[in-house]
Amino acid sequence: MFILGLTGSIGMGKSTTANFFREAGVPVHDSDAVVHHLYEGEAVEPVEAAFPGVTVDGRIDRARLAEKLVGNPDAIKRLEAIVHPLVRAVSERFVAGERARGARAIVLDIPLLFETGGESRVDAVVVVSAPADVQRARVLGRPGMTAERLDALLKRQMSDAEKRARAHFVVDSSRSFDSARAQVHAILRAVAALPGRRIV
Repeated sequence: MFILGLTGSIGMGKSTTANFFREAGVPVHDSDAVVHHLYEGEAVEPVEAAFPGVTVDGRIDRARLAEKLVGNPDAIKRLEAIVHPLVRAVSERFVAGERARGARAIVLDIPLLFETGGESRVDAVVVVSAPADVQRARVLGRPGMTAERLDALLKRQMSDAEKRARAHFVVDSSRSFDSARAQVHAILRAVAALPGRRIV
């Protein structure tokens, strides 16, 4: 089984690209979706203990949590130390399950793949990229987003240039959906003959 790691900075089109992999029949593990699920279950108690007052109706309120993280790198590290191991455990169960089902390729969609050392768990990395002006226009068009918030988010992430330099494959999402879809299919053709090298 060949494991592709999918990543890309905010606003680069990673979620759309992940959907093109799903459309092609490839199982995708969405780390962001797992975090949302954990914030309604397993992560509630430890996150509330570390950040009192962020729980509403038995769930982590992401807006309240964000208020405690803004401008506080130590708080971000504390949160990541709680959440990342939980996400990793879910990911490992996903990989084991797909391996048992005989999947030939899977995708681990991990926004902070390089930042968390996730590339060591995959056979190849796909980075979704677009020019900076396209990225900013996409992100600043989102409700509640400001230039200051975007800049703060980008500072937490590895630069797009470095991600592209470290990628095995790059999907340029600045063109049409059909173009991005074609690039995904080209990646799948390229890895089809390659052996998966890792057991996770």
